[in-house]
Amino acid sequence: MPAHDVLIIGAGLAGQRAASAAADAGASVAIMSKVHPVRSHSVAAAGGINAAISINDDWRSHAYDTVKGSDFLGDQDAIEIMCREAPNEVLHLDHIGVTFHRNEKGELDLRAFGGASMKRTAYVADITGQAMLHVLYEQLLKRHDIVDRFEEWFTTSLILDDSGRCMGCVARDIRTGRMETFTAKNVILASGGAGQVWKPTTNALICTGDGIAQAYRVGAPLMDMEMVQYHPTTLVENGFLITEGARGEGATLLNSAGERFMEKYAPNKMELASRDVVSRAEQTEINEGRGAGPDGAGIYLDVTVVPRKRTLEALREIVNIGKDFAGVDITREPILIRPGQHYIMGGVKTDIDGRTPIEGLYAAGEVACVSVHGGNRLGANSLLDTLIFGRRSGEHAAERAKNMPMPRVPESKLREDAAMIDEIVRRDSSGRRVSEIKEELGTMMNRNVAVFRDEPGLREAHEVVRRLKEEAKDAYIDDRGSVFNQDVLSAIELGYMLDVAECSVVAAIERKESRGAQYRTDFPERNDDQ
Repeated sequence: MPAHDVLIIGAGLAGQRAASAAADAGASVAIMSKVHPVRSHSVAAAGGINAAISINDDWRSHAYDTVKGSDFLGDQDAIEIMCREAPNEVLHLDHIGVTFHRNEKGELDLRAFGGASMKRTAYVADITGQAMLHVLYEQLLKRHDIVDRFEEWFTTSLILDDSGRCMGCVARDIRTGRMETFTAKNVILASGGAGQVWKPTTNALICTGDGIAQAYRVGAPLMDMEMVQYHPTTLVENGFLITEGARGEGATLLNSAGERFMEKYAPNKMELASRDVVSRAEQTEINEGRGAGPDGAGIYLDVTVVPRKRTLEALREIVNIGKDFAGVDITREPILIRPGQHYIMGGVKTDIDGRTPIEGLYAAGEVACVSVHGGNRLGANSLLDTLIFGRRSGEHAAERAKNMPMPRVPESKLREDAAMIDEIVRRDSSGRRVSEIKEELGTMMNRNVAVFRDEPGLREAHEVVRRLKEEAKDAYIDDRGSVFNQDVLSAIELGYMLDVAECSVVAAIERKESRGAQYRTDFPERNDDQ
């Protein structure tokens, strides 16, 4: 039975930053991930990371932009910490080897991003997340003697003792099917968001809300679950992300008549208004019959206004995405996009050190809600969030571990989870397929819990989610084996997704106002009094 001071579940940017911070503080560390760490969803972050690095900038300006972007729902104390610590965190990344783009003077180059009052986004072309993830993984490899890596292990549940303290987890080795109990003085959830609850989404197939649901099931409170960000620019064909960096470089949005319609909705910021504003503007154009492409379901993103040399230098990945998945050379013609599900502002409620109300349980990154994003996240603040609060979680957990004994974890939870998996494998084919339920869930959530919402749609969504939760109890799988059985993992993930969906729907019903990403057509005004 592996035992560590700090167990981190999830090996994206938040998890890896927590691991290195905890190890540097002297703790014994384990990091667990259901995929190889460099395949974590952080790899998809394209545009950059915000920090008030410029001599003309100030963390207070960054903080105010973040508070305003959050539609004044963000926790201002947490926002202050994130923005104050941002420059040093970005410089730390620079020093350990992240190859940020530099200007002709050799300084870190900064690009414009939505909701920002000035250029403050450091970047590596449009592969910023990938570049950062690989460098942090190198740092983990350097610490191999004090950081144990459990790659391709799937967490099935958290373990609490009789007094309600978290003391480890049960996990399954995906390669063999073996179940194991992991003991830890502290557990940090860093398992990412829940984009797969919606369809389409920019999120990877692994983003199924595991950590949010696992924490919820052991009694951790969730916060801001109604706040679901739709990114303004995703491919019409499949929901693939087209980075905000394109608009940061000067790309424009056009309707079917060729009008630059953001002049009507955000005349000051135009295409660089916050994501909720741009997504609503696009969806309004589509709904009112000014959408472009087949069935008028899209909007044109015109990157041809950016010099071709600059596009090939700073946006090379989306040039490839346009060619490979839409058949469009974005340097020569506009590409069709639409709003698509992108990010969960809500998650497991934490304080500024990543602590949840459950003793011994921490959370950081998209799985968590320290509430720096409030009603709407500014582009390029997510990578910053993962790093700042990943580091703070790792440091705090390591310090807490110093003066406590290793807990004794019973085997009962392992037997319970093993029985749950055996039951899934034994099911006959009288129910529905897991994939069918996922498809219905995602399509329904995209229809009713999206850019625009109203009471009848949300009530329908709640009824559908409750029905699907019942159907999921009998959902069957084809693979009965133990080696790399992704079928059985999908069945478990479906349960996580349905828990997250229900929490998001109920929260959206209860917030009877429009704020940030929550736009209720039946309650169109913001209600600050309540």
